[in-house]
Amino acid sequence: MIGHELGGRYQVIERIGGGGMALVYRAHDILLNRNVAIKVLRSQFVHDEEFIRRFRREAQSAASLSHPNVVSIYDVGQEDEIHYIVMEYVEGKNLNEIIKERAPLQVDESVRIASQICDALDHAHQNQIIHRDIKPHNILIGRNGRVKVTDFGIARAVTSTTITQTGSVVGSVHYFSPEHAKGVTTGEKSDLYSLGIVLYQMLTGSLPFLGESPISVALKHLQEEFEEPKLLNPLIPQSVENIILRSMRKNPEERYQSAKEMLQDLETCLLPERRSESKVFFDDEDDEERTRIIPAIKPIQRTGGAKNSGEDQMRREDERTPLPKGKKKWSRPALWISLTLVLLLAMFSVVWYVNAKLVVHEVAVPSVINLPLEEAKAKLTALAIEVEEPVIQEYNPNFAENAVWKQSKKEGTMVKEGSTIVLTVSITKPLPTMPELSGKTYDEAVQELIEMGVPQNKISQDPRFSAEVEPGLVISSDPAAQGEFDPEIASIVLMVSKGEESVAMPDLMNLTEKEAKAKLEEKGLVLEEVLEDNSFSVEKGQVMKQWPFDKGAPAAPGSKVTITLSKGYPPEALNYTFNVPVAPAQDGKKSKIQIEFYDARNNGEKQEWGDRTIGKSQVLPVNLVLAPNKDGVISVFRDDELIETYSVSYMDAKNGTVEQPEPSTDPTPEPTEAPPEPTPTPEPTPTPEPTIEPEILPEPGAENGGETPVNGSVDQTGLLSDSPASNKASEKAKNKVKKE
Repeated sequence: MIGHELGGRYQVIERIGGGGMALVYRAHDILLNRNVAIKVLRSQFVHDEEFIRRFRREAQSAASLSHPNVVSIYDVGQEDEIHYIVMEYVEGKNLNEIIKERAPLQVDESVRIASQICDALDHAHQNQIIHRDIKPHNILIGRNGRVKVTDFGIARAVTSTTITQTGSVVGSVHYFSPEHAKGVTTGEKSDLYSLGIVLYQMLTGSLPFLGESPISVALKHLQEEFEEPKLLNPLIPQSVENIILRSMRKNPEERYQSAKEMLQDLETCLLPERRSESKVFFDDEDDEERTRIIPAIKPIQRTGGAKNSGEDQMRREDERTPLPKGKKKWSRPALWISLTLVLLLAMFSVVWYVNAKLVVHEVAVPSVINLPLEEAKAKLTALAIEVEEPVIQEYNPNFAENAVWKQSKKEGTMVKEGSTIVLTVSITKPLPTMPELSGKTYDEAVQELIEMGVPQNKISQDPRFSAEVEPGLVISSDPAAQGEFDPEIASIVLMVSKGEESVAMPDLMNLTEKEAKAKLEEKGLVLEEVLEDNSFSVEKGQVMKQWPFDKGAPAAPGSKVTITLSKGYPPEALNYTFNVPVAPAQDGKKSKIQIEFYDARNNGEKQEWGDRTIGKSQVLPVNLVLAPNKDGVISVFRDDELIETYSVSYMDAKNGTVEQPEPSTDPTPEPTEAPPEPTPTPEPTPTPEPTIEPEILPEPGAENGGETPVNGSVDQTGLLSDSPASNKASEKAKNKVKKE
């Protein structure tokens, strides 16, 4: 792409960024003479018609936004299979780079950046455009501190088939809203959730949710609470923390109702009266989506010991109670009756205890498929079903990490309390490492990746210049060698050598030696030799040839260039002035005279002498440059009609034998008779000079001292004044004029 011209006006200069969906280049708009940023769709998407249609539609929608905090979109186009968007070029850094360099940021700076982002979102939401991918990578900070939000509408173009493309969804999972992670319809409040995470990251230098895989991070957005920012950075005012807490609520109804409402809060949060406001609290009892931990329910051991001990206590108390003296005769039967009753109660208690120990209740096995392991264990423990340890861990692409995808006993199976069950939990997909592909040809590298399971349409090349690697061989890869990657979803970019970097040879024609040398040095080229030669078409001292590279040809930096400078006309060239007689079509009326001529200059092409409006006959001088193999031809037009053509040969001009046409004269009235007077014999009247100054044609080398390449000058008769033949011919012509 570098060096390519898109749309006939955008000259691509260099690559400045890219993601899983597109590459971004800096380019120069030739028509408007300004730098622009061009986002080019990656090759793997160019055959997805639905994607292209949404891509262009959303880009055009984003172009309708006009806001100082939104990157402007200038143009959308297609050239062959290249789909591109032309945007405003912002010189500076993105917010992600600034966070990496110096996070945590100052509170006032973070609030200022967040306010400008929120202002841009408010403008977009009013135009029914949802960003869906707010993250530091899409926030540009110009050199003047101006915040620019980019990639408006592009995230909406990502279809379900690209949900795991690097840089599109997986790359932004840390900034997902819970509804985005669930795959339901997202709206304005999703953008505010993502903005809350960006503000969190600016103030703390860390993300609220981290995990070993994108799926685990998405689940944390849904189920877990984040660590409050003031615990990480005590310098955060409570009013600012309240904004983060509210914007990052899992329930969209508890967040800000609009970007405008959040912007008002951001603009006032640093006022002195708000800095120490009380912490905001939310009622989580009615939140059905919040994470709950169900405590384990343990079976209660039932025994008859308590009853027996109570009855024994009563019996002992009865035994200790003295009987009345009048009833001693009934004491022995009563004692035996009591003993019998106690014995029966004891036997009943033993039977009940044994039955409680030997007879175990049955419970129905619940389904714990797709539940996180901890939640599944809690659910089974509550039913007195134990999970067998260790839990089997096995990757399953259809389930999230740490989710149960298999249980040894089916749902509804009746089992005894205390029974065990075997669970199988999904783990992170075991990923292979990227092979070392440098030094191989592109086709060899592609074949090796295909054998590893990478789809061919996910492999692309990025040609680059390299002085160390031969053309056509792989320099490196992205992902890098020895790094983990998923062959099924990863997009592989192979950097392929184009050989040593080359530059386009500039056009040196008609430049001076100094100008040519400066232009070559600007391109990193060297002026090795300067030659000279004669030329009819190039002025003296200017470049007439360049070697060995023509204009636009590729040349390696440091290449040597030879130029040939013009010495002007060759020695045999002859300057000749031909006097053209002209007259109006009718006496007393004006006519337009046009003159064209051909001579040795400009490769014999037609040249315009010019035009004159005349009212009487006169002579117009035409300066010609003649050569041994190139004569002169003059065509005269009157009122756009050709009236005469004159030929001037080189030999006639050199020998002074050019036949000059008779000058036209206006008719004059009859002379009035006058009395004769003796008058002296009048001198012959010389032919009047032309009233129009002769046109002096530019002559090569005029700026270098006005030297002419011929041995003498030419007078009105066209003869060389300092040669004997010329002087003789000139004298002859003058005598002829005197006689006439």
